[in-house]
Amino acid sequence: MLAVENLLAGYGGGSRVLHGVSFAIGAGEVVTLLGRNGMGKTTTVRAVMGLLTPQGGRVAFNGADVTGLPPYRIAQRGIGLVPEGRQVFPTLTVEENLIATAANRAGGAPRWTLPAVLALFPRLAERRGNLGARLSGGEQQMLAIGRALMTNPRLLILDEATEGLAPIIRAEIWAVLAGLRAEGLAILLIDKNLAAIQRLADRHVVIEKGRVVWTGSSEALSAAPEVRDTYLHV
Repeated sequence: MLAVENLLAGYGGGSRVLHGVSFAIGAGEVVTLLGRNGMGKTTTVRAVMGLLTPQGGRVAFNGADVTGLPPYRIAQRGIGLVPEGRQVFPTLTVEENLIATAANRAGGAPRWTLPAVLALFPRLAERRGNLGARLSGGEQQMLAIGRALMTNPRLLILDEATEGLAPIIRAEIWAVLAGLRAEGLAILLIDKNLAAIQRLADRHVVIEKGRVVWTGSSEALSAAPEVRDTYLHV
């Protein structure tokens, strides 16, 4: 479904952050990007989504080359993004945030509608008239996930899915992601909670200084303490 091949990317001044990142996600798979802070995970997501123009390499989605397309064009292909920092619309209500992004990019009868998202996140249903700025961090993260689902994506990307959230909210979000996985939605996930992501994901891609240094299943990661100690622990 998503193929990232030898991706090169960086920021102003000619600095390069990604040095040939490659990985793939199949239909219905959950894949994580792992690594310490500053290793290139968010840069990878930004390059995939067109928020950062790649300096080289290729990004393909469902067989079509989307490298360097504008972000809205990539989103229209069927990728939903839950960005780091949530980035909900602060002056729109919960309902307005959700309706603002509504689309049916998967074709057929839409799986995700306003009633469906509010049923998935009862807290949002209780606060559907509240402004985005008046929500807690956990509620904003639920709203960001719901907003991405309202595009009815084929692939959902979450950058720091549960960072900084209370344990009860984290547990609720992990349960939601497990339900989405069971429905067959492909997911690319960045998070630091190794125990949770090992239960959820099919495969893991470990990035160190802009390069993929390890990839494997949850079972293989559990059996590789040297990978966790060298590349994941602070």
